[in-house]
Amino acid sequence: MNEIPVEPKRIVAEEYLGSLIALDAIPVGAPGLTLENMYFKEALTSVTDTGTYGQMSPENIIALEPDLIISGMADSYDTLSRIAPTIIVPYGNLKDAHEELTYFGELLGKEQEAKDWLVQYDERIAAAKAKVEASIPADATFSILERADKSIRAYGDNFGRGGQPVYQAFGFKPPADVAEEIMDKQWAEISNEVLHEYAGDYLIVTDNVLTLQDYKDDPIWGSLPAVKNNHIYVWKEERSWYYDPIAVLSQTEELAAWLTA
Repeated sequence: MNEIPVEPKRIVAEEYLGSLIALDAIPVGAPGLTLENMYFKEALTSVTDTGTYGQMSPENIIALEPDLIISGMADSYDTLSRIAPTIIVPYGNLKDAHEELTYFGELLGKEQEAKDWLVQYDERIAAAKAKVEASIPADATFSILERADKSIRAYGDNFGRGGQPVYQAFGFKPPADVAEEIMDKQWAEISNEVLHEYAGDYLIVTDNVLTLQDYKDDPIWGSLPAVKNNHIYVWKEERSWYYDPIAVLSQTEELAAWLTA
């Protein structure tokens, strides 16, 4: 059952939607959360919602008669592989846009499309990086943070929220004392009491509620050097949460524009 077709025509993709779109391999189905991705929403008008992200409905998938299913969840293999040939690529196995596009280009018989897309990607990333390097000291430290109702988290270079642009594309580092923890585990839950230890010279903060002014007015956040120096960028999760190659490219150019404004 699990012999992968050479050029699949009806793909259901629980994960890696951005790479499929970059390769012009629009799937027939994907879970609702991934369909909300603002970076390529307009390309998905013909894609069927297969259910909750991480819990796709077998009934919905069967109805789509797929010839290939792509997932990141190993524990879904038994269920999915009974429906159609299934590929499991656990999140984190592919470390960046190059690994991801190259892998799916080979899988789908679209090697040339992958190469062509990555050439443009590299050119735009390099242009953004050059702009930033001309404006920001190379030894400046950066923190990727997310604030929710009752928690603050710091993130590494492969967990969305701006980590890929800042740490991978631009090559900046987190504050030295916490760098190993953040890059090794990819995230850390932190409290207000230790926030200053995790706060670098620049802060990229995901927050669906508070504004930039709220951070400046807050007694704890407002005391951080980055906030005093206006080195804080606040964006909503609809822009920061995604980590596919298309989103990372847009985020890199967005953050470069802020850093060089």
